[in-house]
Amino acid sequence: MKILVASHTYIVDLNREKWRALAHLSPEIEVTLVVPRRWKPGGVQNKIIDSEYLDEGSFKVVPVSNFSQNNQGLLTFGLDLIPLLQNFKPNIIQVEQGAKAITYSQFITCNKLLGLKAKNVFFTWWNLPYTLKFPISLIEAYNLKNTDGIVVGNQDGSDILRQRGYTGAMEVMPQLGVDESLFKPDPQPELKAELGIHSDEFVVGFVGRFVEEKGLLTLVEALTKVQELSWKALLLGRGELKQQILEKAAEFGIKDRLIFVESVPHDEVQRYINAMNVLVLPSETTYKFKTLTAVGWKEQFGHVLIEAMACKVPVIGSDSGEIPHVIGEAGLIFPEGKAEALGESLRQLIENPQRTEDLAQQGYERALRSYTNKALAQQLLTFYQKLISPK
Repeated sequence: MKILVASHTYIVDLNREKWRALAHLSPEIEVTLVVPRRWKPGGVQNKIIDSEYLDEGSFKVVPVSNFSQNNQGLLTFGLDLIPLLQNFKPNIIQVEQGAKAITYSQFITCNKLLGLKAKNVFFTWWNLPYTLKFPISLIEAYNLKNTDGIVVGNQDGSDILRQRGYTGAMEVMPQLGVDESLFKPDPQPELKAELGIHSDEFVVGFVGRFVEEKGLLTLVEALTKVQELSWKALLLGRGELKQQILEKAAEFGIKDRLIFVESVPHDEVQRYINAMNVLVLPSETTYKFKTLTAVGWKEQFGHVLIEAMACKVPVIGSDSGEIPHVIGEAGLIFPEGKAEALGESLRQLIENPQRTEDLAQQGYERALRSYTNKALAQQLLTFYQKLISPK
């Protein structure tokens, strides 16, 4: 089986592990990742990345010339894509830019014109209803008509695609897995001491952007509901909401119990997660954001949840988007925006060490069973096999 995957996501080597794992599942599998030759991610990483060719035998990364260096919707590839497709002759083509992507239209058309007869697959995270105007509506209609299978990052996204008329094969799974060799139980007494956390203090943790939709103001308010208990809050990340968080914490009299740590390299995040007694993801759905094709945002997955679970740290999440599906029975869920309910969930764990330990073990087992790169690779292979040889 020859699998070709196109996405700007894989300019970062750490993000390629699921595909490496897939290439190693069988000697008969070859995986080639097509990435933009030049890409400017934006945000914290604000410099252009020049992608490099990588050959690991059955796993390859091939940079291809691209138009648009920082816009996913406008990304397309140059003519050097043609000989790559002709030489590789993939059985599966997966484009990870969504249902409305011009890039996906490009690969569908190349597949037809070159007579490759590969199965067309795309990946999407989008999990809110949307309406489209011409010509984007035409692009989506063309893409869906020529799609053999879809990989969707969340259940809501799957439901929306069904509502939009797609009746074909679909698999719900995240784009990226968790690296269990990095994210694993690893007590951090020295780090906790360095951060000023005493051994008898319960550590409530958050990892992510300090923005309104991540629910941090609700978390601060929830912490006031357990103010009489012994705890510290460890907040890893940054964003425009930090000053407001500080002001609200000062208003409630808990400012001195909040510890802020600026974003750290990804391979250091596990140390901070392991310093936590619980990780909270209190995301809140919002309809403030607008793009050309959609309005709003709700949590599409919550990757930090599976990282915490793999570290054997219990998790609490809101019911925004995919969070309840990610956690399942292996953590606590509360109604988004409800500080009282989140406070009660925190109290359950702070006052009941056995409950905390049980949830930590359940989350750990769930992460290793369902969310490692190898587990996702196996799930993806089974899906591809069904597309190629349907019964």
